[in-house]
Amino acid sequence: MPYPTDRERDRPWVIRTYAGHSSAKKSNALYRRNLAKGQTGLSVAFDLPTQTGYDPDHDLAKGEVGKVGVPVSHIGDMRTLFDGIPMAEANTSMTINAPAMWLLTLYVAVADEHGVPRERLAGTTQNDIVKEYLSRGTYVFPPAPSMRLISDTIAWSVQNIPKWNPINICSYHLQEAGATPPQELAYALSTAIAVLDAVRDSGQVPQERFGDVVGRMSFFVNAGLRFVEEMCKLRALARLWDDITRERYGVQDPKQRRLRYGVQVNSLGLTEAQPENNVQRIVLEMLAVTLSRDARARAIQLPAWNEALGLPRPWDQQWALRMQQVLAYETDLLEYEDLFDGSRVVEAKVAELVEGARAEIDRVQEMGGAVAAVESGYMKGQLVSALAERRRRIEAGEDVVVGVNRFQTTEPSPLQAEGAAAVETVDPATEAAAIEAIRAWREGRDAAAVESALGALRDAAKTDTNLMDASIACAKVGVTTGEWAGVLREVFGEFRAPTGVSAAVVGGSAAAEIGEVRERVRAASEAIGSRLRMLVGKPGLDGHSNGAEQVAVRARDVGFEVVYQGIRLTPAQIVAAAVQEGVHVVGLSVLSGSHLEVVPAVVDGLRAAGADDVPVVVGGIIPPEDAAELGKRGVAAVFTPKDYQLTAMMDEIVSLVLAAHDAD
Repeated sequence: MPYPTDRERDRPWVIRTYAGHSSAKKSNALYRRNLAKGQTGLSVAFDLPTQTGYDPDHDLAKGEVGKVGVPVSHIGDMRTLFDGIPMAEANTSMTINAPAMWLLTLYVAVADEHGVPRERLAGTTQNDIVKEYLSRGTYVFPPAPSMRLISDTIAWSVQNIPKWNPINICSYHLQEAGATPPQELAYALSTAIAVLDAVRDSGQVPQERFGDVVGRMSFFVNAGLRFVEEMCKLRALARLWDDITRERYGVQDPKQRRLRYGVQVNSLGLTEAQPENNVQRIVLEMLAVTLSRDARARAIQLPAWNEALGLPRPWDQQWALRMQQVLAYETDLLEYEDLFDGSRVVEAKVAELVEGARAEIDRVQEMGGAVAAVESGYMKGQLVSALAERRRRIEAGEDVVVGVNRFQTTEPSPLQAEGAAAVETVDPATEAAAIEAIRAWREGRDAAAVESALGALRDAAKTDTNLMDASIACAKVGVTTGEWAGVLREVFGEFRAPTGVSAAVVGGSAAAEIGEVRERVRAASEAIGSRLRMLVGKPGLDGHSNGAEQVAVRARDVGFEVVYQGIRLTPAQIVAAAVQEGVHVVGLSVLSGSHLEVVPAVVDGLRAAGADDVPVVVGGIIPPEDAAELGKRGVAAVFTPKDYQLTAMMDEIVSLVLAAHDAD
């Protein structure tokens, strides 16, 4: 039977891979290779110092430079990053939040140098600070000034770079933090309402142009393995967005109300055990955001099969790129109208999700909106509780994870054969080179011009003046990321978000096992002479706190007294808290790859403080060879994603504490 020739194919979505590491020069080479392989957009991963507004030579940047993304410290780095890449044709996504305004100004400043008209710039800045307080942790400033930075960026962008999406509201990270589909929809849309209200109330955009603001709003979503439900979730999001923008903001143009979203499919569900299974997981998740034509993603980036092990190599990213290309170009998916129109099953599920999301949106609005629900700890508590329940179901075997809690028997994987480098590693010399380079950059610029530009930024921040132009002026004279953020820290202050740990409860089928370990904790406390206390710490700049929060919740539930102060602590701060609180064990969570730098600093600090009897345990994405090295440096135990039984982990920690005190 001949292939049909009378159907017009849809244009494929923007095909991206999320990439960047080590340095601007190495990342530029990676981007060029990816574009040559058929990638149609760029998705820039920035390292944690850049994301949190620090230069490479700041104390908190130690061990983090170039690890989870590219360091961009000034306009020189941005020039190098986009060297040879036609910015007039590029569609660039930048995953940057608290300093989103700053990185966008660097991008605009380099485009100006290239002679690219600003109205031709196309792309997206990830600029959703609410989800940073809830899940990802790369916030800097308190909510009010953070919303001001977002409003300024959106208002300026609509006027000056009209093809740019100045924000994507991120439901992706909410799902990673445990959100159910209705919570994910509700909290993302509550954030969008807060942002649109802030832009409207700032008075920077005339009412007759507010539709342009709505038209440039985008979303960044997640899609898990329940791909039918996930597809329905996206149809529900499109319906809710259309209703909100029409009813609340009076936008009449259907094109401006259309849901615009990009996606990276779920990374939380990728497994360290039998990681080859992640390939089919990624493909199935991709179907959720492509099958429904009326709710199809505008841009897609896929994780690699080995991201539960560490930083993917270029070949791994190529594999993920080819998955998209096979679906877009080899199948007939793009030849048809929406496959689900008229399906009573799909319509019923969409209606259920819409109803649940609306109820939760109303609850948040009654509290005063998304910002108030962040400050009160309500939304964070809901996410921590939802993730605790999901972990309970996995531990109890109620939710099956192939290769983890069922079907564990396996053959050796040729993808991880002996001698094979299964993940990309960042040269330890990267950080030293970046420190040397940033110091040389400061020495080589016009110091007076820098001080003048920073002074103008400081003065503007104290008023309601839009900060984009002052930031562009800073970029063009060579101000650094740390300096820009430092000035705003002076004016706005900093913020520590609620942890949500106190709200979570674990029950159900896990209760019996928890009771057994709780009895062990009680007996150990009696043997030692005081209630067992655990400090859970997040050293460095890694803000992904889901694992740390779940460990803190389970430790509390088995009877430990838990000290958890949240994210972004120096090793010295963790040591000081451990000594002051008289804890019996320190548990560190590190997901950014900085474990060989920050963890030994905590061990050495405890020894120097005379706390030799306090064992240190570590959890995170830690390769076996690094785990062995940490053991040599004094770490008592290393836990990785395959150690999903948190109660069993607590039991092992009790044994370590007893051994450290020579107690039975």
